[in-house]
Amino acid sequence: MTITLPTPGVYIDEINGFPNSVVPVATAVPAFIGYTPKAEYQGESYFNKPFKITSFADFQAIFMLPNLPPPADPVKQYSPEYYLVPLKTKPTAGECLTLNGQCYAILPDPNTIYYLYNSIRLFYQNGGGDAYIVAVGSYGPVSGKPLADPAANVINPNVQLVDLQRGLALLTKETEPTMYICPDATLLSLNDNTTLMEAMLLQAETMQTAVCIFDIIGGANPDPILYTQDIQNFRNSTGNTGLKYGISYYPFIGTTIMQSNDVDFTNLFGGDTQQLASILNPPSAPNPVAAQILTLIQTPPANPLSNSQLQAALVTASPIYGQIISQVLTVANILPASGAMAGVYTVNDSAAGVWNSPANRSIVSAVSLPLHLTDTEQEHLNIDSVSGKSVNAIRFFNGQGILVWGARTLDGNNQDWRYISVRRTMIYLEQSIKLAARAYVFAPNDATTWAWLQSAISNFLMGVWRQGGLQGATPAAAFSVSVGLGTTMTADDVLNGYLRILVQVAVVRPAEFIVISFEQQQGVSGWGRGNK
Repeated sequence: MTITLPTPGVYIDEINGFPNSVVPVATAVPAFIGYTPKAEYQGESYFNKPFKITSFADFQAIFMLPNLPPPADPVKQYSPEYYLVPLKTKPTAGECLTLNGQCYAILPDPNTIYYLYNSIRLFYQNGGGDAYIVAVGSYGPVSGKPLADPAANVINPNVQLVDLQRGLALLTKETEPTMYICPDATLLSLNDNTTLMEAMLLQAETMQTAVCIFDIIGGANPDPILYTQDIQNFRNSTGNTGLKYGISYYPFIGTTIMQSNDVDFTNLFGGDTQQLASILNPPSAPNPVAAQILTLIQTPPANPLSNSQLQAALVTASPIYGQIISQVLTVANILPASGAMAGVYTVNDSAAGVWNSPANRSIVSAVSLPLHLTDTEQEHLNIDSVSGKSVNAIRFFNGQGILVWGARTLDGNNQDWRYISVRRTMIYLEQSIKLAARAYVFAPNDATTWAWLQSAISNFLMGVWRQGGLQGATPAAAFSVSVGLGTTMTADDVLNGYLRILVQVAVVRPAEFIVISFEQQQGVSGWGRGNK
């Protein structure tokens, strides 16, 4: 372009010496959808508004209830209610507590069970960082009665499909999240859960920016024999669309997220201490000290003790009460693994790169499993000849503890997309290059633009190869970038405004099956000690 210079003199014309570079996108940014204690900050409501947080302190400020100053008891952010229901026989699955010769099932009021809050805590305990929270509502009313069937899955009527669908749809305007996670989805009915999972997979396939991490209904209280039906129900519920964007984990994990200060007598029998008194102070084994403390709870004096003080007194006065609280905490701490896995992904990507599989890793705060899978049992989860849908196992190993022992997407029979690391690496490469190419929209569709694009993308892929993200002894074996007339475009493409780029990459795949062959070799005579 000719520039007219009106006045004699010296002029400086700065020319860019380097083309625009490809800036890598974030790889581990989960979007959590569910119910929170509140969603408000500085008088503004954040319900049904995707909000990005960078720490648990951010979550506390916006989505948690404010704590009163001491000496008041800390506010319970999540307060599930449990009942001790006497049983005639010991159940085959789930927790059972024997007190005074009677077996009790610890059963929740289903209306009080939610998973999002503790899943966020698990996420940050496992190294989580940036995240989006989509709060679709606060906690609903209690039912005042326990789960009817100890073997049944918990269905919370306050958790509504329409709420979670609305929260999911809000994420269509957000391209930064790389994971969709909805821990409360397992509290839906099987049919509603099916509808939600299919919608998540469809949205993930449409946007091509995120994977969906699923928990499996029944993973909290699996039957040692019939658990396979839970797996089959899950496989039947995910359809055939977007499977390469879906990832699942089984079973739930027993954690230490909820501590003794999170549960007290107000969480038992809906706060009815009369029912608690019949267990702590029965006629057959009276406990007058426990009875006195329960009286203080029922009819507080002029200067009442705090709940934490009464709780400590009850634990000291009644070993049975201590057993009850311990068992309730065990049940309450069985949580979906998806929140923890989002944290595991974050640490994996930061330490080793998104191209490494987030497997053979431990989960912080996981101390038990409701089901211990064997190699033979995992075989049917990892590879399914009928549906082809893989489920990743979480397993216990002696001397190593609880490990994530699977690295497959739901599309387990697909040679291209069966591995989590491959799927997530391709999202990373595609989105990074896509965002970089935006700088050239409306640029001249000529050789100069083509050269800039080829250089920028090649430099980016060179960096990924040097970090071990692409396989090949040389860059030429690891990737190729083609753009230009006669190569990726025709003359008609140029006239119609199309600039086509062909990027080919050799993504590394995990060593999922390591086979070591041993062959006996016959000893060679004449070579003993002292031979040279």
